[in-house]
Amino acid sequence: MRHAKKTRQTFETKIEVNLNLDDPNEVNIDTGVGFFDHMLTLFAKHGRFGLVVKADGDLHIDSHHTVEDVGIVIGQLIKEALGDKQQINRYGTAYVPMDEALGFVSLDISGRPYLVLDADFKNDKLGNFDTELVREFLQAFMVHGGITLHARVLYGINTHHKIEAIFKALGRAFGEAIKINPEIKGINSTKGLLE
Repeated sequence: MRHAKKTRQTFETKIEVNLNLDDPNEVNIDTGVGFFDHMLTLFAKHGRFGLVVKADGDLHIDSHHTVEDVGIVIGQLIKEALGDKQQINRYGTAYVPMDEALGFVSLDISGRPYLVLDADFKNDKLGNFDTELVREFLQAFMVHGGITLHARVLYGINTHHKIEAIFKALGRAFGEAIKINPEIKGINSTKGLLE
């Protein structure tokens, strides 16, 4: 079973994450940032994997450190849980509509982190979540997970809907990329490794 867990503690946050790529039955998110909890729940549910997150951060300052550090730990655990990436599809792409908004994510679990984010959020805040933290989360997630990630909001009006479309598309694309494909012999790369 592809599973990993970790506790990361700094002067700003304490993050505990349990990731199970093969068992989607347990998803429980508690970061103290309600909108972020909602997005991580969508990410896991639409990706069909288990994710338990408990975060205690310096929310009296703002939610930046909490969101970024959760992204760091999830990325690290993805890398650990996937190991040498034997027989995974590697690539995943998804379009997801959320009412009037349409989100797109395409990713490659290549070992080469790179982020392209094309999205405009008119509202600066949703609850205690700064919408600029979408980029911070994705940046931390892809750097520490070794993932090339392209995310885009093709169109939309409502900021909540736009971000929700991205996180649902991220889940679906990630779920596709981590699937074991019996047609793949070894590692899905002409180099023979993904790192």
